[in-house]
Amino acid sequence: MSTPWTTADIPPQAGRTAVVTGANSGLGLATARALAAAGAHVVLAVRDTGRGEAAARSITGDVEVRRLDLADLSSVREFAGSWTGDLDLLVNNAGIMMVPQGRTADGFELQFGTNHLGHFALTVQLLPHITDRVVTVSSGLHRNGRVVLDDLGWERRSYSPTGAYGASKLANLLFALELQRRLTAAGSTVRSMAAHPGYAATNLQSHTGNRLMAVAMKLGNRFVAQSDADGALPTLFVATADLPGGSYAGPSGFQEGRGAPTLVGRSQQASDVQLAQDLWAASERLTGVG
Repeated sequence: MSTPWTTADIPPQAGRTAVVTGANSGLGLATARALAAAGAHVVLAVRDTGRGEAAARSITGDVEVRRLDLADLSSVREFAGSWTGDLDLLVNNAGIMMVPQGRTADGFELQFGTNHLGHFALTVQLLPHITDRVVTVSSGLHRNGRVVLDDLGWERRSYSPTGAYGASKLANLLFALELQRRLTAAGSTVRSMAAHPGYAATNLQSHTGNRLMAVAMKLGNRFVAQSDADGALPTLFVATADLPGGSYAGPSGFQEGRGAPTLVGRSQQASDVQLAQDLWAASERLTGVG
């Protein structure tokens, strides 16, 4: 049996630049911390730069903070437009989970707009600078999601916070799939990867607006979940290990809830090449980016 992969297996990252979205706490901070410890220059792309600066002070290594609000396409354009030079690694980590119904600055359903469309627009606009790989963080709950192309904004259906979250995480995997197809077709060596953290204790679960669910998640975080550092391992695995484009990683333990990172499977819908292409086209129309 091979030895489980850990942060000790991260190759030296000196001379490399990485952007990690949502890096002020939780999985993003753990990811940024590990990459910086390995020698990378890490950009913490965060909505709240005050919290980002506080997070940066907790990291040993070469880091900087830049503002990025994924729920506002003008902020995404500003971030991407200000980028100069090469970018070795983009980690699409930021996200919101099971929040009450809301809208982004551009009128999109909040979870789909933030978790998928914001990262779609960011990646496409940064792609000319990216030299190595894009990692998009999904969730095991993508299996409970359904992408409805003619109702991406939940305007015809009764809104479900859990359903909308699952759909956004499914969209993340479909995006990663179609991005890899396009990169391969273009003869690019850039790789599109995906990962999910299993059940990790972060503040992601604290904004549901449902008191009963909040209590259940608080107890789960305390007694069941693995740490945010362990939850970040699948992301770091596909971000730094020598793996083929299109790889998807998650924990190796029971029901992919915890454990060392390994390559994992995905739902049938998350493997639907035509759906991935159709979602890409819809995302181009909605964001005006393509």
